[in-house]
Amino acid sequence: MSTNEKFWLGFGDIHEDLSLLSEIPDLDAADGVIISGDITNGAGTRRASMLLEVVYKINPNIYAQIGNMDYAEITSYLDQRGWNIHARGRQLAEGVGIMGLGYSTPTPFMTPSEVSNARLAQWLHQGYEDVKHLQKLVLVAHDPPFGSKAAKLPYGENVGNRAVLEFIQQVQPDICLTGHIHEAVSEDYIGRTKVINPGMFCMGGYVLIQLKDDKLDARLMYAG
Repeated sequence: MSTNEKFWLGFGDIHEDLSLLSEIPDLDAADGVIISGDITNGAGTRRASMLLEVVYKINPNIYAQIGNMDYAEITSYLDQRGWNIHARGRQLAEGVGIMGLGYSTPTPFMTPSEVSNARLAQWLHQGYEDVKHLQKLVLVAHDPPFGSKAAKLPYGENVGNRAVLEFIQQVQPDICLTGHIHEAVSEDYIGRTKVINPGMFCMGGYVLIQLKDDKLDARLMYAG
């Protein structure tokens, strides 16, 4: 990476498997590591902290949130460490913001952190208040936007989130890093917003986000 360039590496749906972490090039040199949710398989703070400490030892600049498979108590731990992005926004670099939306709408599996679509919409606008003054924006939404490739099941049904879709349509963040639907690994666009779902981390997918010459871009990458 050139000296005038910043970059961040993002992934999610860890599900307690970080075996490919060492296969991500320049993880230690990145300006930050972004984790979109589902750190655990239905566990709490103790398990999540063990996993995140592995990441921290390589790169201490963490931006993280829970997914539907994580217990809500983990958010308090993320707050204590200064890592939480759920329902809040932070500045990544000059003029560049990041905001997060964890949890998910109800699933058939009755996972630990499921809420209504209306609650997700409230959290989106709550987080946006922190970063709406910044010119560029990365949205980290565990639940993918409805209608996008990131939310399409193999047999064709789209199970995306309408609150996330409406937010993207209105705000048009530069990038949406998402996940949740493991089978929907993809790059897509909603207007000018690039939507990327790297899938389960154990399959090697992650996202490279780059800021270079005042341009913010992202692309799907694979570890190894």
